[in-house]
Amino acid sequence: MNKNKDYTEVESYLKKGKNYAKFMIPSIIGIILFMFPVVKDGEVTIPIAILSNLLSGYIASYIEYILIGLLTISFFGSLLTVIIDRYSNKGKESSGKEEKKGFWKNLFKVSPLWLVARGVAFVFGCIVVFAKDVTFIASANTGGLVYYDLLPVLFTIFFLAGILLPLLLNFGLLEFTGALLIKIMRPVFGLPGRAAIDAIASWLGDGTIGVLLTSKQYEEGFYTEREACVIGTNFSLVSITFSLVVINTVGLSHMFVPFYLTITFACIIVAILLPKIPPLSRKKDRYFDGTTKDDKEELPMNTKCFTYGVQKALERVDGVNVGKSIFIDGFKNVLDMWIAVIPIVMTVGTIALLIAEYTPIFRILGLPFLPILNILGVPEAVAASQTLFAGFADMLLPSVLIANVANDMTRFIVAAVSVCQLIYLSEVGALLIASKIPVSLKEIFIIFIERTLITLPIVVVIAKLIF
Repeated sequence: MNKNKDYTEVESYLKKGKNYAKFMIPSIIGIILFMFPVVKDGEVTIPIAILSNLLSGYIASYIEYILIGLLTISFFGSLLTVIIDRYSNKGKESSGKEEKKGFWKNLFKVSPLWLVARGVAFVFGCIVVFAKDVTFIASANTGGLVYYDLLPVLFTIFFLAGILLPLLLNFGLLEFTGALLIKIMRPVFGLPGRAAIDAIASWLGDGTIGVLLTSKQYEEGFYTEREACVIGTNFSLVSITFSLVVINTVGLSHMFVPFYLTITFACIIVAILLPKIPPLSRKKDRYFDGTTKDDKEELPMNTKCFTYGVQKALERVDGVNVGKSIFIDGFKNVLDMWIAVIPIVMTVGTIALLIAEYTPIFRILGLPFLPILNILGVPEAVAASQTLFAGFADMLLPSVLIANVANDMTRFIVAAVSVCQLIYLSEVGALLIASKIPVSLKEIFIIFIERTLITLPIVVVIAKLIF
């Protein structure tokens, strides 16, 4: 009996040690890849972004054909699936049998609206690659910008992030971080502690990584509808690198530190306030599978955050197959993002830029901000007002439009507000719409306006203290 007891204890210790290794090794690798800041060519970035740039360099000669191939597969695969499904399911519908969807069917079976969106993306892609004389779509300010500047970056980031995201998601890091930060994230933002991982990955890497993290966690039942929407629209922050691009565009690179501190402060304030007003306040605390939230994510009595975090992390990795989590699940992530997300970004981003480039809509929509800017005492208020809604199409557009204005304070204000607006249709907005996060285009537009109204006075007050 004693031998059996000793053997059981040894087996238990080995299992516990194995689980510690499964928690710590992938999590440390994930932290290094997605969150460890490194300086390259004078810019702060993360290893995953460096790897993405290297991969982009290797495939640069072929990327336009790779992308048109993806758009073709996405549209015609979906069209074929819808046609086959319509005819094959007639008998099943009459018999009352419910069809079970597999991975591939989930990938290609879409609603009529998304089928049209994939078709439009295919047409736009063909025009940009094969009909460059259709300049209003293929130009470097519209479809060409999305196709050649944005999609190649998304393609490589999706590939690397899709394969490597399981390092952050599947091996206990989120459970551990959630326990450590529960006393900050829950009282201040009404969110799980694990939401901090999304913010850090976005801050150091890219807002798209934050959206991907949030969407996957919502699908896997770790966030409720409300939490996913709040995190996706408030915590998918713009990276430090892109913020440098924005401040350089307006010719104020020497003011990067006060600029970044300003947008960080403004984004924290809006993240506290925005979830308390519609449409975010109306989102339900229910999970992806329809169940409602019944836990308050509280620490057990007389338990330290660190101890509880380790315990939850070990529970998470118990029984997890490392190879399957990284390679099989990761490969499915990549296909899902390539086939589902890239076409939507192409469609929504190009349409938004066409509106911004060839119509006065965004300038007209900015006119109601003119009295507000005058009340706040912003110099060159007319020029500033015409840029504020342009950020809904693309985050860099306001800075480009204001770059020639002489007043430094005005350029600073427009650049800072454009970053704080966060949701722009050429990237983050399109990703949110294409993801499983339950937020509509109308809601995204309302949230964009709310973010602008909240952050504008904050940025103006700080700008007046600086200048």
